[in-house]
Amino acid sequence: MNELATLVKELEEQLIVCTRCGMCQSVCPLFEQTLYEADVARGKLALLSGLMTHLFFDPDGVNKRLNKCLLCGSCAANCPSGVNVLEIFIKARAILTEYQGLSFIKKIIFNQVLSNPPIFNILLVWAEKFQKIMAKNNKNIQGTSCARLVSPLLSHRHFMPIAKEPFHKSLGTLKLDSKMSSIKVAFFTGCLIDKIMPHIAHASVKALLHSNVDLVIPETQGCCGIPALASGDRKTFDSLVKHHVNLFQKEKFDYLVTACATCTSTIKKLWPSLYQGKETSFMKYLDDLSKKTMDINQFIVDVMQIGSDETDQDKKFSETVTYHDPCHLKKSLNIFTQPRQVITASGKYLKEMEGADKCCGMGGSFNLFYYDISSKIGKLKQDNITDTNCSIVASGCPACIMQISDMLSKAGSNIQVKHSIEIYADSLEESQLYE
Repeated sequence: MNELATLVKELEEQLIVCTRCGMCQSVCPLFEQTLYEADVARGKLALLSGLMTHLFFDPDGVNKRLNKCLLCGSCAANCPSGVNVLEIFIKARAILTEYQGLSFIKKIIFNQVLSNPPIFNILLVWAEKFQKIMAKNNKNIQGTSCARLVSPLLSHRHFMPIAKEPFHKSLGTLKLDSKMSSIKVAFFTGCLIDKIMPHIAHASVKALLHSNVDLVIPETQGCCGIPALASGDRKTFDSLVKHHVNLFQKEKFDYLVTACATCTSTIKKLWPSLYQGKETSFMKYLDDLSKKTMDINQFIVDVMQIGSDETDQDKKFSETVTYHDPCHLKKSLNIFTQPRQVITASGKYLKEMEGADKCCGMGGSFNLFYYDISSKIGKLKQDNITDTNCSIVASGCPACIMQISDMLSKAGSNIQVKHSIEIYADSLEESQLYE
């Protein structure tokens, strides 16, 4: 315990910034459901202080409380003292994981699979074949499936199945050099888009090429590293950062664009701040890469200026769309007007839902371990979506899309769930992207 207290003491300067005002209680989606002090940021920070000062002697209990968190950033975005809650939680999880060790299952998943993109790709190919036995198609507008057999993990979910062909398999047929431009863009795909929602990647390619940029998509991309980092596995996170830097250093580009809110936030904020290496040139590259990284909505609007010469009065709206703000876009990166401009530039009428920027309840692994609470939070989002009488709900985060699809599918709703860039790509003229 003395050793652990010494490790936690590394966070002391950040912990003492919290004044215990309780403002986080009013915005925490988890606390709204449970009303447990240990579920809110103030309570978790108090537990960490207790470990540091030998007030508590239960690191396993503190770790469980730390992992019972959506990492949505609502507390940090609304903290009057400016406490960097997410960074504290992630560092604390890493400290406790170093002290306790990863579970056997997590070691296999992170150290052997996630850290090795080629192996990850092969396993997902076999998983796609196996899912035909385990899952059935609900034939709904959200495109979700449910389990054929009783399963603790899947029985209550309507989940999005693994795609028959991941996006990276189509890279050899994509015509990316058909336009010459002064702007060169690298595209970071991300796991969920590559393996479950490749249609988002194809829509992104269509939108980017329509903007007349030179596009490069490095092969053998993998996970951005946030699942491992959120579980306290800094080793796998560092390995994935190195892997991608080695890929991107081979190319020259002006912007690194992603269609995943979580990947954007991770690359911009966590790669340069939480990578443990000390190499000066490497750290400088991470800092430069962070500055080049943009969400695709932000790039299309701020750099390519789509819709800048149009007004709502000039448009004939075809259907009603509402938009859900991903936490990693609005709360972490302050990106929220650009996706809305993308939607209206696509000829859609945007109707705001109540609580558009409230967390949908996904939270990555939180959804796996606390599905009942995740669903309750998701049901609030579902109700707000339905109240708009929209035909499409859009978002900029694949994980949010999965959660919202689950909620709407189980409710028997006919509302489509799309990425905002899909809506924009659908509005463009058809073009020959493939050989």
